[in-house]
Amino acid sequence: MNAPSRQILRLTGADTRDFLQGLITNDIGGTQSGLVYAAMLTPQGKYLADFFLKADGDAILLDVDAELADMLAQRLSMYKLRADVQIERTDLHLHRGLNEAPTDGAADPRDLALGWRAYRETPQADDTIDWPALYVTQMIPNSGTELTTDSFILEMGFERIHGVDFRKGCYVGQEVTARMKHKTELRKGLARVSVTGDAPAGTPITTADGKAAGTLLTRSGDEALAYLRFDRATAAMDANGATVTRLA
Repeated sequence: MNAPSRQILRLTGADTRDFLQGLITNDIGGTQSGLVYAAMLTPQGKYLADFFLKADGDAILLDVDAELADMLAQRLSMYKLRADVQIERTDLHLHRGLNEAPTDGAADPRDLALGWRAYRETPQADDTIDWPALYVTQMIPNSGTELTTDSFILEMGFERIHGVDFRKGCYVGQEVTARMKHKTELRKGLARVSVTGDAPAGTPITTADGKAAGTLLTRSGDEALAYLRFDRATAAMDANGATVTRLA
């Protein structure tokens, strides 16, 4: 499998942990024992970027999709003002695996089935795992496909995959996220579906009588992830001639 395109940033400075704690959806304290998965949101509660955080001595490593790295670094710099925080790119590479974690690795906090992640100076050359298939099976959203600037993280399953902490206090977008958690029942969100027929990611999904029901996302074989309107996903649906049925 091709290695994922990731950028590893290093954040240093005396204010780093307090700075991140006030911005991200999860508790930075979790880096004391392993990886933390979190997101940064707009003030309106919509997705900007998701990433992993790992303690590296007094510094914090931030593992983010390479296409989001410049935007995220710029956004973090905008918020830091006079805080003692420095943000720099590193030449580290992500390594992943499903066997027992190596001494420099840590469990993927989203789901135990996703194995471990480590950050090393050389690229990984032995990754043969079908990660897209695993992401579909475990219902793991990914940036650029499931996670877009229109996404609300609770609709994408962030509570289930341990990407948000409702006890940590304020962060950017916290008010909207908390309201969705406590005051509404999610009517739309990420689902796992079976697909019979030819339908790539991005194909609109409709009900049998033609009503909009959602969008097909990451596909692996005859299963896929989809963003669905749940009240219209109770029977077989159509995706440009392919049959789509909700599994979970």
